[in-house]
Amino acid sequence: MKIKLDAKTVAGLTLTSGQVEEFCWDSETECFGLRLRLRADGALQRTWVAQYRHNGRTRRITLGNADKVSPARARDAARTILARVELGYDPQAEKEMKRQEAKRTVRSVVADYLAAKEPELRPASLRVTKLYLTGPYFRVLHPLAITAVKRTDVAGCIRHIGRSHSTSTAAAARRALSALFAWTIAEGLMGDAANPVDGSHKPADPASRDRVLSENELKAIWSACEEDDHDRIIRLLILLGSRRQEVGGMRWSEFDLDAGAWTLPAERSKNHRQHAITLPAPALEIIRSVPHRERDQLFGDRASEGFASWHRGKRALDQRLAGAVRPWRVHDVRRTVATGMADIGIEPHVIEAALNHYSGHRRGIGGVYNRSSYALAVRAALARWGEHVLALVEGRESKVVAFPKSA
Repeated sequence: MKIKLDAKTVAGLTLTSGQVEEFCWDSETECFGLRLRLRADGALQRTWVAQYRHNGRTRRITLGNADKVSPARARDAARTILARVELGYDPQAEKEMKRQEAKRTVRSVVADYLAAKEPELRPASLRVTKLYLTGPYFRVLHPLAITAVKRTDVAGCIRHIGRSHSTSTAAAARRALSALFAWTIAEGLMGDAANPVDGSHKPADPASRDRVLSENELKAIWSACEEDDHDRIIRLLILLGSRRQEVGGMRWSEFDLDAGAWTLPAERSKNHRQHAITLPAPALEIIRSVPHRERDQLFGDRASEGFASWHRGKRALDQRLAGAVRPWRVHDVRRTVATGMADIGIEPHVIEAALNHYSGHRRGIGGVYNRSSYALAVRAALARWGEHVLALVEGRESKVVAFPKSA
């Protein structure tokens, strides 16, 4: 049916008996019409439509309810759409894309992101990322379409986290959210939208710590350690300078006890690089003292993660120290080991290798050509440092010749 669609003619249009759908096309504007459809409840639905062809296919787009949109407004809308079709656009495809984007909420994208990152992140990193992205920190963003999140939304969340928790927590949460949006953009889920975290309120990062334990403090900590998982780990950290998660997650399968060797696999290393060392004698003695359980992990109660009771163990150790050591963190031990090794004359590049750091000479052009792990030098360095620590703890003269403190 083709007639002039105006208020008078539209009001009189209806379906004949037995019809469930009919299209009435306008005699003035080509491809503009009115769709009459019988709904399941028996009511007549009338909607404005524009019809066009794109890439050889006939497509139709709805312009609104005829009971709410006048014929003149609907005709103008149709002309605008049809003009865009002439320029090569596909309005129906654009409308469908927007509909799909609206369904792609922050909550659903977070789930996809975590699934994609699970093989790449260490368990502890994945757990923290999941906490920031699925917990209460950005809950107000969860129902929003990923493309609808604005910089003001992000800034408001970051400021609230800073007030409710701390600036360091806010900074860490912001980094997690930024990484999410960067991944979303890389996956093509954001269209032309930019990362809304960029340029948003950025809390100041906490000042880097420079706490180095004195020799007396190191001795006090060692002496206060007992024969439990946490304190064995602390002593191993003092001897090896490793990261706490690397030692806390140690597995029997990583050791060759006959050779006194420990190989940290790449998937458990922070920099995703395998790290193989020969254990100094006191560290090997501690490893051999750990009771064997029916699992691969040496420490902790969770077979899949290793040691996790860091807060409880540290609190108990501090209680035994009874103020003999100024406030300290477990990570301060790693800095102390690096500093202490330097003080007894171990060269910087060997210290870096012992701590499994890839910086300085191990990056850039030097690292491209020099691929040595310095295994022999690291073995000697850890042995020297182990002897120095034992001499310090036992109150005897060390066999290691140390550099003067002023050097």
